[in-house]
Amino acid sequence: MRPATGQSPYRAAVAALAGTSIEWYDFYAFATAAAIVFNDVFFPPDMSPYLRTLSAFATFAIGFLLRPLGGIVFGHIGDRVGRKKTLVITLVMMGVASFAIGLLPTYAQVGALAPILLIVLRLVQGIAIGGEWGGAVLIAVENAPRGKAAFFGSFAQLGSSVGALLSTGAFSLMNLFGHDAFMSWGWRVPFLASAMLVIVGLVVRVKLEESPVMEEVRKEQQTKQAKDGKEETKLPVVEVFQKAWRTVLVGVFALATATGGYYVVTSFLLSYGTGDLHLSESMLLNGLTLAAFLELLVTPWLSWLADRVGSHKVVIAGLVGVIVLALPQFTVLGTGSVFLIWLMMLAMRLVMSALYGPIASILVEGFAPHVRYTGISLSYQICNMIFGGLAPLAAVSLAAAAGGHYWPPAAMLMAISAIGIACTARLHRLGKAQTQAQAQTPDGPTQPPMTPKPVPTAL
Repeated sequence: MRPATGQSPYRAAVAALAGTSIEWYDFYAFATAAAIVFNDVFFPPDMSPYLRTLSAFATFAIGFLLRPLGGIVFGHIGDRVGRKKTLVITLVMMGVASFAIGLLPTYAQVGALAPILLIVLRLVQGIAIGGEWGGAVLIAVENAPRGKAAFFGSFAQLGSSVGALLSTGAFSLMNLFGHDAFMSWGWRVPFLASAMLVIVGLVVRVKLEESPVMEEVRKEQQTKQAKDGKEETKLPVVEVFQKAWRTVLVGVFALATATGGYYVVTSFLLSYGTGDLHLSESMLLNGLTLAAFLELLVTPWLSWLADRVGSHKVVIAGLVGVIVLALPQFTVLGTGSVFLIWLMMLAMRLVMSALYGPIASILVEGFAPHVRYTGISLSYQICNMIFGGLAPLAAVSLAAAAGGHYWPPAAMLMAISAIGIACTARLHRLGKAQTQAQAQTPDGPTQPPMTPKPVPTAL
């Protein structure tokens, strides 16, 4: 059954995928460059290699600081005005910032101004991505047919896979021109190329219709205003913290491995492999590209499975897999075997793919529709600020403190995954309670369900 607006759920899913792919492409381009380029290009050559690497990852982490602000600002717009408008604004912001990074002067050219400009543009990226994820997830999930929330919600999550694939692929391609060319101009090309991708994304998103749930929320707000004679004055963020702060907190830790853990097995692994073990940069980039392609293939299937057996079960199984593979992922780097290194990259990305698609639909269930954009954005962006932004820094620091050993970062990954298992189970129970509370409200639900029919029982 299609949504009441007549908009195809597939069209909404493709619009979510197109935009998030571009925004995550820009985001991962920064993460990749921070691991292998920015330490030499934007910081003084007389700094120690460790401090330059730490400084490069610090610029990466800074972007996470403003992501909750982006979630609050665009969550407010999305809950009060509409999901569609936020998706257009965030896409333009991210594209402009990324294109400008490709034009930045180096430290050798302008000195300390170079890292300052890089930080400013990174902050713009942080605000934009802070509002992107929530809108993309909702436009896909709220247009989904009954019983397929996890599958359609995974399209927004696939943007991460597509973005990573395009980003690592672009850097691998530029690396073919040789180290000197790559360091002088090659690293800029992936950032400059984002301008063309933004144009494509805008064409798709401008034609998008508003989600049916948002239309119902508007009608209810208008009815309430006509009855009470005044507009809604309580801010969505205030209501979320008053009534759903437990859901926000549990969501933060349930998402920790999908965010912070991801950067440990990509950005930190890349930095550790090239800097400490002196492995081939191209070999590791190619392995990450293959892993991103695998993630793209299996995430929809795992989300389809989640709609049938329960999203929380698939996510928990993925977290168990991360715990099992955390140590082997880094152990094989010491062998230097391309086959073993790539095999472990693929295995880790397979189990982490079980987290990306299904977790979005679980999180959406926990919040009432009229504050849903704000609620899921806060959970996701606070998680990214704490775990995503600090995970690479923590991994580098832990490895350095242990004399260059990999086991402390691996142990950190195992710990946050274990916490994630407990919080995912709790988030599932909170979502069921929220759905039951809406269904038991006198005279029917006070808020519309995610889809035209009741939400899937598997969630």
